[in-house]
Amino acid sequence: MWEAFQTLFQVDNLFFLFVGTSVGIVVGAIPGLTASMLIALTLPLTFHMMPVNAVTLLIGEYVGGISGGLITAILLRMPGTPASIVTTFDGYPMAMNGQPQRALALGIMASVVGGIISWFFLAGMSPLLAKFALQFGPWEYFGLVMMALVMLAALTQGSVIKGLLGAVLGMAFALPGIDSTTGRGRLTFEIDSLLSGFGLLPVLIGAFAISQILKETAAPIAPGPGFKLPKGKLPVYWKDARNHGANMARSGVIGTWIGLLPGIGGNIAALVSYTTTRQLSKEPEKFGSGHEPGVVSGETANNASIGGALIPLITMGIPGSVTEAILIGALTIHSLQPGPLLFQNAPEIAYGIIAAYLVANLLMLALMWSTVRYIAMITQLPRPGLLTGILVFCVVGSYAVNNSYTDVWVMLAFGAIGLGLEKCGVPLGPFVIGFVLSPICEEKLRAALMMSDGNVADVLTRPYALLFLAVALLTLCLPLFASGKKAGLAPPSEEGKA
Repeated sequence: MWEAFQTLFQVDNLFFLFVGTSVGIVVGAIPGLTASMLIALTLPLTFHMMPVNAVTLLIGEYVGGISGGLITAILLRMPGTPASIVTTFDGYPMAMNGQPQRALALGIMASVVGGIISWFFLAGMSPLLAKFALQFGPWEYFGLVMMALVMLAALTQGSVIKGLLGAVLGMAFALPGIDSTTGRGRLTFEIDSLLSGFGLLPVLIGAFAISQILKETAAPIAPGPGFKLPKGKLPVYWKDARNHGANMARSGVIGTWIGLLPGIGGNIAALVSYTTTRQLSKEPEKFGSGHEPGVVSGETANNASIGGALIPLITMGIPGSVTEAILIGALTIHSLQPGPLLFQNAPEIAYGIIAAYLVANLLMLALMWSTVRYIAMITQLPRPGLLTGILVFCVVGSYAVNNSYTDVWVMLAFGAIGLGLEKCGVPLGPFVIGFVLSPICEEKLRAALMMSDGNVADVLTRPYALLFLAVALLTLCLPLFASGKKAGLAPPSEEGKA
């Protein structure tokens, strides 16, 4: 490890790490452009680079891309990356309540703390945690997904029914495409472009960014909210370590653990962490209205998931997310096979990834702390020009995924759907997360039933799956029990007394 840090601090490696982190922050802050897209576009540039240089560049882009998404998520309610969806729940209300600088400061602080927490797991416990994850089968993954889906009700401000309705609608829109069992089209209505289903990125951009653009366009032009950041330091205080320390530690562990599970991702890590924090809070009613613990929990977990996702990558060669799959491609280009043998055959790469991840988080802190006020100046631009620029990035981002105009039309359609849902009081968070979780839920349930010959009772033999399902049941029942208890304690009305 010491040799890896010595190698990393050579001028060329530090330069590539600095460039990667800087570009990642900027790209991550632009709605429609993601870290995975940036890494995929950069990958051809690494063909003729030294393996260590290539790894440091890509790790820097990964960390910067995930972290940068919090800027527009907080200031514009347009998450730059899917992992920043949860940050919009409380970050944007804080900005609208006159505390944009405080929300940004908490988000940056939580991001770097989450990264450092996951780095300790990555550096010291990779083999142990990877071995634990190998015990998870389809039933465990299904239980975890069901727990996340039920937790959507706890995310909802106001009606739990509307929150569940949003989740169900999101799951319904994930159904069109090729049925993995029969190989036939499902709910495609004989439209060839629907055979691949609706892409996550166009749906995400449409539901959050385009719906917000439509809403802002329809609203009368008024003076902006005046997000003027202070010229001095961002407002973070020593007491924040005491007030948010337990939240960050818990969220960091949750994010690392969920990131360890292949295919789950930072958005689910942020969701589980957010709902856990809300369930444990003494003031759960404040979440969703600009509550600081909501910003801290989401940003800590989504950054911690990066370190967790790197664990199965370097120890087993299993990608924890789409971005890790691209990183495996980068290693393969340089004739490197990720997995246990990577530590024997190319230890400078295995430990170089671990070292680069830590230093990239520290670079991210320095860069965002010093430049976030300049990036945030986009909110002070004239609204028509700002919305036009964001719309251009949204169109480019949707088109660039598959070079398809169909994705652009999908983005615009889901923008209209998102606007309609908000008008009806249905929250967008459960809708988008339901869309993300639906394919995972279906895949794992089918795999579990195939392994058990259709015997649903087989789940009773899986303790971890039962634990997840029990948590889901408690999450659903506790709010109902609490509301019933409050109704029972409410004083009788005057009519009742009469």
